[in-house]
Parts: sequence; C-alpha cells; structure tokens
Amino acid sequence: MGALVPGVNQTVLLLGGGAASLICAETLRQEHFGGRIIMVTRDELLPYDKTRLSKVMNVQSDSILLRRMEFYHQYDIEVWLRKEAVSVDTDKKTVTFDDGLVQSYDQLLISTGCRAKALDLPGTVLDNIKMLETPEDARQIHAACLGHNVALVGTSFVGMEVASYLINKASSITVIGSSELPYQNTLGREVGKVTMTMLSEKNVKFYMNDNVTEIKGVDGKVKEVVLKSGKVIPVDVLIVCIGIKANSEFLRSSKIQLDPKNFVTVDKHMRTNIPSVYCGGDLATFPLAMAKNCMVNIGHWQMAQAHGRIAALNMLDKQTELNSVPFYWTVLLGKTIRYAGYGEGYTDIVIKGKFEDKKFLGLYMKNDEVIAAVSLNYDPAVSAVAERFAAGKVITREEAESDDLRWLQVPRSTRSAPLNTSSLEC
Repeated sequence: MGALVPGVNQTVLLLGGGAASLICAETLRQEHFGGRIIMVTRDELLPYDKTRLSKVMNVQSDSILLRRMEFYHQYDIEVWLRKEAVSVDTDKKTVTFDDGLVQSYDQLLISTGCRAKALDLPGTVLDNIKMLETPEDARQIHAACLGHNVALVGTSFVGMEVASYLINKASSITVIGSSELPYQNTLGREVGKVTMTMLSEKNVKFYMNDNVTEIKGVDGKVKEVVLKSGKVIPVDVLIVCIGIKANSEFLRSSKIQLDPKNFVTVDKHMRTNIPSVYCGGDLATFPLAMAKNCMVNIGHWQMAQAHGRIAALNMLDKQTELNSVPFYWTVLLGKTIRYAGYGEGYTDIVIKGKFEDKKFLGLYMKNDEVIAAVSLNYDPAVSAVAERFAAGKVITREEAESDDLRWLQVPRSTRSAPLNTSSLEC
C-alpha cells in the first residue's frame, strides 16, 4: 500500500465509517493513490464489524475494530469521528458538517448507511425500549435483558439473531412478527419454518401475523404491549427490529438522485448521476449483474465491501463494473444459515437433505435455472453455488434435481424434491 505523496493535491472524501468507506480507502492506497483521503463518521469508534453486534452482544468495542488507529496513521488515512454531514454542494464540490466545517473534495463517496426504524406509536421514548445500532446499544440490551421478560418486534435477520443470543439469558423471549413466518419474503416459507422451529424448541414464543398497537408504561418503563389480536404481553424490555431508514436526509437539497425510498441510485461503476460522486453500502440502489441488472438494494457486509472497491477503482479511472454475487449468512443457536444469489421472483425450491433434520440445501429456481441457494449444515455448497454464479455459469434444473452433486463438492444428497412457494416480483 502507498501513502500520501507530497505535491498531490487531490482529495477523496468518504462519508460514513462502514465497510464501504474503509475498503474504498484501502483500495485507493493499494492502487497507490497519493492524494488526501478523509473518512468522516458520526460514530465514536473507528470502523468496526457491525455483523457481530447481534451475535455477541456483550462485545467490547476494541475487539471488533476492523483496523487499529496505527493503520490509518501508517497509510495517511484521516479519520474524523463524531462528525456528521448536513449538506452537499455538488456544484462547488463541498460538504458542510454539523460543526460548521466546510470541506472540499475532488471525489466523494457517500456511504452513510441506514438507521433502525422506530415504532410509530406513543410510548416509544420509555427507558427500556431498545434498538440495535452501535456496540453500546448491544451492551445495553445484553445487560437490560438478563433475567427479564423480553419482547422483540420484527423477524428480520437481526431480530432472529438477537432472540437466539438471549436464550438462556432472558427469563422469557417473545417475538412479534407481521408476517406468518420469519424471513418469509427473503428466504421463503420453508426456511422460515425451520428458523421458527429451532427457536421455539428453546422456548421462544412467537406471535405472528400480528402487530404492536399500544405500549403501556409505568414509572417511565414499559410494562405491557398490546397486540392487534388483543393479546397483552408483560414486558420488561422491548427490542425493536422492524427495518431501516436511509441516512440520506442531508442529500435532499442536493442534485444527487434518490429513489422513492430515499436510497441513492448508482450505475455499475457505483457512480451517482453527478460526476465525481459515488455511493456504496446499504444506502445504494444499484444494478445487480446476475439479476440482469435489476436495480436492487442489498444491505449486507460482503456487498458493501465490493461497492467500496469498485468505487475506488473508478475514482482512479480504472474502469471496473460491479459483478459481485450477493453472499450473506446468519447465525442461530450456533448454526450458520448461508445464502448466495438473488432469489426475487423464484417459483419453487429444489431441496437437498431434509428441513426437519436441520440439514439442507435449497436451490431457488426461476425459468428452470438456479438463481439463489440457501443452506444449513450443508457446507460448502452455497460457496460452490456462488462460485458458479461468479463465473457466469448457469445451473440448470436438471443439475439441481440430480442426485449427482459432484459439481457442488458435497456428499450425495439424501433427498431431492421441489417445493412450491409464492412467486415474488423483482
């Protein structure tokens, strides 16, 4: 890696302290960019591994830092903590921050990510209502839940990981979900059933197809939540994991294009509609190559890193298109569910193994081709599928339904049967 070169007057400004910004900075130095690199984050911490927060909630901040301060000093990457952008002037190529500072740039990466969405109900300011965004939030949730009755609203990946983590720590765990099953719109009904079964066997109580309609508090703390169904649940701690909102308010007065959900639209090079302005990470809506360039928003760790690298290369006029295959994982009760591809619009799933045995590979089908894969205790199948996708190779229905799995580098399957699922639109 290179470092700052005297006399190079170019400045790259990185807004956000997540994976996209860090990988962008690293790639710039790996490519021997000699100008100034400034990374700005409203966080109190250097970039850290946010995937750990819902898995190891009593985590110490130092243990999840992606790079130590010595690294940033060695490679002349400036990091400004506790500072937030309030506006961007793309004509003047400046960013104004909350402390009044105005910083100019030559190239700009916006990767300010998203924040947790709150319940839109009276009573959400009570002390024991929690949302997970930072390591301090994670530690507070861990401490508050020990030996107490916990209700968790939302059946997202984060919500299910938090519920899993709190088993044997909280007195009781209740999950409230608006769909029939967890992950129903992402991984499908069958994987949702497996997840629900795994947690139910550990005494996690589910109220699905339901919503919180009222929060009742005593002395500034939650005591009960009332559901749409009429059920009243005693609660000591209420954890809200119902989705995200884009951190893009500071862009609304700019010329940078936002989509209807206030995410930033980019092309295959991570460029916005404004020259020299890029976007990456959870905030970006981008064309996914393996989905015929369907515009998607994928808020996962691996994709954010890919965004940062592609943005950096294109900042340096090394024309490179994003061609990464989405790959993510979730951990429940010490077991890892892995997923690769993009399953929107799938029509059925070919199954290897058995859901009830908690050992399976699911291949999502569309137009007689595999478009995504999910597995539990079936490694390295999903990685092998991802490699096929990355190489541009089609996995046919015939291959998917065959008992010969040598192409996956896994043992012969014990079962292969298609399951009908609801159709989803891209």
